Amino acid sequence: MSDRYAVIGNPVTHSKSPLIHAEFARATGQDIDYGRIEAPLDGFAQAVERWRLSGGKGLNVTLPFKHEAFRLCARVTDRARLAQAVNTMRFDDSFGDNTDGVGLTRDLSDNLGVALKGKAILLLGAGGAAQGVVGALLDAGVVRLVIANRTVPKAEALAARFPGATACGYDSLGNERFAVVINATSAGLAHESPPLPKKLLGKGILAYDMVYGRETPFLAAARKAGARTCDGLGMLVEQAAESFYLWRGVRPSTRPVLAKLRGS
Repeated sequence: MSDRYAVIGNPVTHSKSPLIHAEFARATGQDIDYGRIEAPLDGFAQAVERWRLSGGKGLNVTLPFKHEAFRLCARVTDRARLAQAVNTMRFDDSFGDNTDGVGLTRDLSDNLGVALKGKAILLLGAGGAAQGVVGALLDAGVVRLVIANRTVPKAEALAARFPGATACGYDSLGNERFAVVINATSAGLAHESPPLPKKLLGKGILAYDMVYGRETPFLAAARKAGARTCDGLGMLVEQAAESFYLWRGVRPSTRPVLAKLRGS
């Protein structure tokens, strides 16, 4: 019988994770079955327990349950503890990790050719998506990381957890140039964009939106300003590969899967 895994969230019907993990399993010869679970907003813990009792081996956790997943795990990695969020659960040892940050940095460095060491990075947003990547960006050698958010105290609270990060509001962004501007807000899902000064985007800058599969207003504005642009599909694939490794002990190749998704 195949080992069973799934992605759990609300909503989750759009998730590409089953396709990604099926491709990983085929390429590595691993016998797994991977599905989707849409948990009630007030019933995440119960849904996790039902999956575990039914024989499930682990879960990927997506919005809006990553903070709840963190509280359910008896043992977590340092990167999950810093993020206070878990996106990968393994049941045999009640283990939790957050692979979002390494997914982002690997996409930037390995797939997009961005050397992060010594770079200045602007991170837009201070919610769950941002919390999962700050530590990894700093670990990658980013020399300056600015977290900008509409609600400044929220950005300041996040920056305070990570020595080396600073915080500000969108209207406080000065004339500094950033090599990469990362949109970690959910504005694109509502067809909106963070209120950025136009001078922040232009030639020589990579504008990266964690939302994938659509042309967000942020990416459209950046492209119009002459910036290089990319969505978060590569991050999704790279964080999935790290989850697969945590479950199976095998690290799959990501580029064939990413190419297949880009071509579909």
